[in-house]
Amino acid sequence: MWDYPRPPVVVPDGRVVEVAHAQGLLARTDRSVRVLETSHPPAFYLPPESVSPGRLVRVPGSSHCEWKGAAEYVAVAGTTEPVGWRYPDPYTEFAEYADWISFYPGRVRCTVDGEVARPQAGGFYGGWITNDVVGPFKGEPGTSGW
Repeated sequence: MWDYPRPPVVVPDGRVVEVAHAQGLLARTDRSVRVLETSHPPAFYLPPESVSPGRLVRVPGSSHCEWKGAAEYVAVAGTTEPVGWRYPDPYTEFAEYADWISFYPGRVRCTVDGEVARPQAGGFYGGWITNDVVGPFKGEPGTSGW
C-alpha cells in the first residue's frame, strides 16, 4: 500500500471478480480495474455490463473523491443499504470508467479468482483486502490522521 501512488492510478485486472448477495450473483467479470492509492487496499471497479440487469438501484446519498469526482450509491433491488458506488460524471482522468461500480466487501461477498476479499476497516472505505496486499491500511484504529 505504501508504494501505491498519489494521485491514484487505474490498473486493468484480468482475474475473475464476482460479487454476490444473499439473493444471488450480482456481477461477474474478468475485466475489472483496480484503483491503487497510497495507504488503501485496492478498490475493484466492474464495468456496468458485468452487473446482472435490474439487480441494483440507486439510493440516496453521495460523496466526493478529490480524484474521481461525485459518487452515487447503489443497493440491491428491494433493499436500501448501499452495497456499492459509482461515478456517473467523473473527472476527466477517470472518465473512461464512468458508471463502473465498486462494491463494499463488508456488505456483499466479493471474490477475486475465488478468494473472498476482506473489507477495509472503517465503514466509509471500500478497499478489497486479499492475500496479495499487506497493511497497515487507512481506516484501522489510529489512522484517521494519515
